[in-house]
Amino acid sequence: MSQAKALITGINGFCGRQLAGTLLQQGYSVVGMDLKLASVPGAVTLYAGDMRDGSFVNAVLEATRPDIIFHLAALTAPRANPEELESVNQGGTRCLLDVVQRSGSTPRIVITSSSAVYGYVPPAELPIRETQPLCPATAYAVSKVLQEREATQAFIEQNLAVICVRPFNLTGPGESEHFVTSAFARQIAEIEAGLRAPIIQVGNLDAVRDFTDVRDAMRAYVLLAEKGIPGEVYNVCSEQGVQIRQILDLLRELSTRTNIEIRVDPTRLQAADVPIQIGSAARLRALTGWAPALTLQETLNDVLNSWRRRTYEEQHP
Repeated sequence: MSQAKALITGINGFCGRQLAGTLLQQGYSVVGMDLKLASVPGAVTLYAGDMRDGSFVNAVLEATRPDIIFHLAALTAPRANPEELESVNQGGTRCLLDVVQRSGSTPRIVITSSSAVYGYVPPAELPIRETQPLCPATAYAVSKVLQEREATQAFIEQNLAVICVRPFNLTGPGESEHFVTSAFARQIAEIEAGLRAPIIQVGNLDAVRDFTDVRDAMRAYVLLAEKGIPGEVYNVCSEQGVQIRQILDLLRELSTRTNIEIRVDPTRLQAADVPIQIGSAARLRALTGWAPALTLQETLNDVLNSWRRRTYEEQHP
């Protein structure tokens, strides 16, 4: 499939930009869709529009005729309005699948869900497998369950080649500061640059999460697009539980500053915060042979260096 054409929805996002680079490196032709046009490295054709606009989606599909569609476009803010979350995450997915069905084309479609759909899982039932009952604890998680329902119906009723992925916590260089690893790294970079007092604002440090480097995760997405079984769901995870406190400690060890204080910021705490999530990637591994290539330490070092560069560039435009 080295000459195949891949369409990425939400290409301007953290995962979308990384996926585009991964696909280009593997010889794919890449086109992308997003709300607004933005620079994406490499030879990528871009289209700007709303995923919920069937006419726009149809025009892009007619113009590009992709062999594979990676549907990454989503609203990810956990505190966003529930109606808007469902409109974007469920409605955008429904629109895409309806347009594909009407087009008569047969692309393989990778739908990106989230490990948030599992919600709280008792420690005795860890690691979490794809067969675990879903128990969404947030409006975002509910919207992702509804998104998966659209994918399942499209597979069963319309025979579309839909594959769902449930990534656990993804991180890496280029991640938004709204997510925990980058939130810590940005503050450390600004402290090192003398832009803020040596104090890191934190939320819940006791939670345990399963972190995967986005670069490894995007390799998994491509493998699943090529080898995944339509109608199936696949976890993408490292299978390693790491306490958020450990993430912070590792980043502090990488810092040039040694006198950084930690303060809890109540606005960073979430009422529905699940205490522990560790996934099983056994299904993905058995099918594709995938395994993470980057260590957590390598990832955190790259995240911190990325924020150091971004902080410098913001001060020296």
